[in-house]
Amino acid sequence: MGCATSSDDKAASERSKQIDKTLRADGEKAAREVKLLLLGAGESGKSTIVKQMKIIHEKGYSQEECLQYKPVVYSNTIQSMMAIIRAMGQLKIDFGHPDRADDARQLFALMGNADEGELSPELAAIMKRLWKDSGVQECFSRSREYQLNDSAEYYLNALDRISQPSYIPTEQDVLRTRVKTTGIVETHFTFKDLHFKMFDVGGQRSERKKWIHCFEGVTAIIFIVAMSEYDLTLVEDQEMNRMMESMKLFDSICNNKWFTDTSIILFLNKKDLFEEKIKKSALTLCFPEFAGKSLLLNGNFLMYACFKIKISYFCHK
Repeated sequence: MGCATSSDDKAASERSKQIDKTLRADGEKAAREVKLLLLGAGESGKSTIVKQMKIIHEKGYSQEECLQYKPVVYSNTIQSMMAIIRAMGQLKIDFGHPDRADDARQLFALMGNADEGELSPELAAIMKRLWKDSGVQECFSRSREYQLNDSAEYYLNALDRISQPSYIPTEQDVLRTRVKTTGIVETHFTFKDLHFKMFDVGGQRSERKKWIHCFEGVTAIIFIVAMSEYDLTLVEDQEMNRMMESMKLFDSICNNKWFTDTSIILFLNKKDLFEEKIKKSALTLCFPEFAGKSLLLNGNFLMYACFKIKISYFCHK
């Protein structure tokens, strides 16, 4: 009996040691795990940041993965041109050359019969002629008055390259693609022995109710604000300024009782677009109280306006 008891005690002790070892390993793993929740209004650039993390901290995009974005590049390019042409009618802007009106009609006719994400040589030629038209360029310069993807100019300037039969999207092309995020997208990457889990969620109002499922155990919230959208309205609400919407949403996150112990980082995005836009579109369109004139004052005021509490912020191109 004594031997049996001794044997049982030894086995129990071994099991206890194994459990302790497992718990320590789990604890160490948890300590190295960082959960980041990306929040922000629609089209603030959250998904682009996730793509950048894949390029910087993983192996980037393989040729096969880049090819999967080819239909998205084509779709974004075509939809951008169609948005500009539609806006010309709304803004009463005429084509610089009368023949371009026929090109515009042909563009919409071809798109009515074409498969999504395809760019035929005929369609590419039409779009090249349209993009060179002075009326189209005038309408593009007034893009703050209608909804147009940030990537429109980038892709339309690259029509010669992307319309080649052998075209394979570059990582920069992939970064510029725009696909509305629905639901929750989880991305993993490792940096300096830390394992990051990044959650990207849809920014449109209809998607925000899904955010609550990501909140538990989050290490930090990264709130994304597009600096360049101070003169634009929401896709889902043409009366609401995008910057004002971001500020309201940011305020609600910062003052939410669920996040009193959560680090919140304000990430000011699209600085490059902001620096170009501020030269021709005054910040007073969104902030009438602003009286500065220099680019530095514009940027500093925007940083001040975006947050009224003491937290970290990061400004990114």
